[in-house]
Parts: sequence; structure tokens; C-alpha cells
Amino acid sequence: MAGLGASISEADLDHLNIEEYLTAESIHEAPKKLQLSDLLNISPTLTEAAGAIIDDSFTRCFKSNSQEPWNWNIYLFPLWCLGVMIRYGFLFPLSWWIVFFAAFLPVRYFWTENKKWKRKIERTLVEMMCGVFVASWTGVVKYHGPRPSMRPQQVFVANHTSMIDFIILEQMTAFAVIMQKHPGWVGFIQKTILESVGCIWFNRTEAKDREVVTRKLREHTQGADNNPLLIFPEGTCVNNQYTVMFKKGAFELGCAVCPVAIKYNKIFVDAFWNSKKQSFTMHLVRLMTSWAVVCDVWYLEPQYLRPGETPIEFAERVRDMIATRAGLKKVPWDGYLKYFRPSPKLTERKQQIFAESVLQRLEK
Repeated sequence: MAGLGASISEADLDHLNIEEYLTAESIHEAPKKLQLSDLLNISPTLTEAAGAIIDDSFTRCFKSNSQEPWNWNIYLFPLWCLGVMIRYGFLFPLSWWIVFFAAFLPVRYFWTENKKWKRKIERTLVEMMCGVFVASWTGVVKYHGPRPSMRPQQVFVANHTSMIDFIILEQMTAFAVIMQKHPGWVGFIQKTILESVGCIWFNRTEAKDREVVTRKLREHTQGADNNPLLIFPEGTCVNNQYTVMFKKGAFELGCAVCPVAIKYNKIFVDAFWNSKKQSFTMHLVRLMTSWAVVCDVWYLEPQYLRPGETPIEFAERVRDMIATRAGLKKVPWDGYLKYFRPSPKLTERKQQIFAESVLQRLEK
């Protein structure tokens, strides 16, 4: 009872404090009945405020984590500088391009005698180049589970943090990946090198590309000699703390789905590529000038469509497996909404405007 009395007295004090801000007429005035017009008048303001201020679960999926500086002291800074010189001067991939193209281009365009050996050498060279990239980040990657093999009627699906996901997986097994077309030097590599391992390109803004990609996927999974097919069903890069909805395309091919869970340790660098704020070139430079990229990769048990299960339910079941293994939080959002949201600068500006308007009202 003493506790109840205390809570009542606190409520009375709050009531007295509130009355200080109210006029005498408003205190004694009978409460009005809330009209629909009142809600309609205030709803735009509330919607604007909620959209500008609330940090929702969708926005958090694509936020980069701020890195605390750990190497700016007298003990670690010299070692950090030494690591930067080694990565730039010795392991930086540009110094390997000449050697790689000297070996790859003759095999790609001039070797026509034995196609089986040609494909095998091309796969080996692509794996080697991806290994050089991983070495340039001082990559520490631990693989768990059996290494993928070349079999028909199978597709590998993985959560997606950056384009380096493909490089990390490719250095172990020459996957044929489904990837968005890119301009610049990345597009050049796609056309001249990655097509040799059977990669399939698409443009998410072209509706016709979806039908072509679906047909190519079915054809690829039927070939016994084709490289394993790799798909990132989220369709966009997520910050390795969350996982967004999986697209159902990979789950309606009628073949085994092999989940792959990728988890990065952010102790040295955040591997998330925020494409709205940073080019992929600068993303690679940031990784190469960090101390190390630490990562775990789990190859999980193949999964099959169960009787009575829809492709969407199948995709959710596989997403559950990946999220559990990699310690990711599931959110019910479509990752493609990322491309239709306003820019962070516009959102921050609207937050500032709304905060200033609230402060002005409080000061009156």
C-alpha cells in the first residue's frame, strides 16, 4: 500500500506540473469529442515526423558501422604503416594484373584445341586472381563444411554484404555467379574474365532481363560440366547484421539449394559496401589499407522443396538457416526498396528542419 500511495503522490505531482502549462479555461472545459477532421489535420505532420525521425529496422540494414580508431598509438601505428606499405607495394592487385592477363588472355582467346582443359585452366586462373585479392586485404577466412563440387541440379545461395563475398567464395571454388552489370573496370572484368566461368549478368531496371536470366538459370543447372551456380537472393548488399527478404527465383528451379552463411568480424574493418556513399574502388582501397579482413564461411546442408511448400516458404526456411548460423537478425523488408528511398542527406535535412520547428514552438 505504501508503494501505491507513493505512485499516487507522484501522479498528483505530475498533474500539478502539467496544469502549470494549461490555461484555466482549458482545465475546467469539458473534453471535446475527437473528430475525424482533427486526425486528418494532424496526420500529415505526424507522418512527416515519423518518416524523418524514426530509425526503423529497414534503415538500419544499410547503415555502415562507425569504426573506433585502434591503431593510433605509439605501439601499433608503426606496424599499421608497415602493413599498408606491404599491401600497396607488394600485394596490391594492380601489380598482378600484368602477370594474370599474360596467362589468362592467351588461354581465353587463342586456345581452341581442348575445350575441357581450357575451362579447367580458366577456372584455376580465376581462383588464383581471387586469392590475390583476398591476400591484398590480409584476408583471414575460415571455411566450414565440405567444399562445393560440380554437380547438376544444385544452386548455392548466400547472404550478401559486399561484392567481396563473391571473391571470398570464388577463391575456393570457381562459381558462376548471378550479378548486376557494372560500368568501369568492374564491367571490363565481367566481360573479359568472369564470363569464362559461366557468370550471368542482368540489369535490375530491365524487365526483359528477368525472363532471360530465369531461362539461363534453368539451362545452367542442367549442365553436368558447368561450374556451381551462386546466387545472392537478397539482391542488394546488407550490413552483415541483418538479412532482408530472399527473392524466390533461386527456389523455384526444382533443384537442391545449398545455403552458404558468411559472417565478417568487424574488429579491424567493416566489410559492408555502402554503394550509395562509396564506389567499389574506394571500398577496395579501404579494405587494403585496413589491418585485416576476418571472415567465417559455412557451407550448410543442401535443402529441397518439401511437399506442399511454396517457393516463398522454401526461401524463408533457407533464410532462417543462414541467419541462425551467421547470427543475423531477420527483417521482413524487400531489399530493392533501398533503391527507391530518399538519400540519407535529404533525410538528415528533413530531420533538422523538423527539429528546428519543434524547438521554435517550445520557445514560444
